[in-house]
Amino acid sequence: MTNETEPLILVVDDYQDAREMYTEYLKANGFRVAEARTGIEAVAKAHELQPDCILMDLSLPGIDGWEATRQLKTDGSTQHIPIVAITGHASELASRDAKTAGCSSFVLKPALPDAVVAEVRKALAAPHA
Repeated sequence: MTNETEPLILVVDDYQDAREMYTEYLKANGFRVAEARTGIEAVAKAHELQPDCILMDLSLPGIDGWEATRQLKTDGSTQHIPIVAITGHASELASRDAKTAGCSSFVLKPALPDAVVAEVRKALAAPHA
């Protein structure tokens, strides 16, 4: 059971099954969770909710996760929020591009829920900009 003092994680993924899986697992590990389906929705919800961390799929319709991350990291009201990239793009270039965009870490899909929770915890524990 979560309460208002638990960290709020914004889960961004265009696939409902992925959002549901990560949401349920994060909730089971004591987090509060909000969801977004697109990059545009992610940016809007990040501004509205000020989550403690964002789990950002990089392949999204409209503006992708890279662009959504860049927008959030260049905005003074959201630049402090750690962003964990999650993607099926398995390359060193994708990982480097995610970090260049402002992601604090990178998880490769398909990702086990334990690995996602571990990265979110690591991002929350790290000092933020």
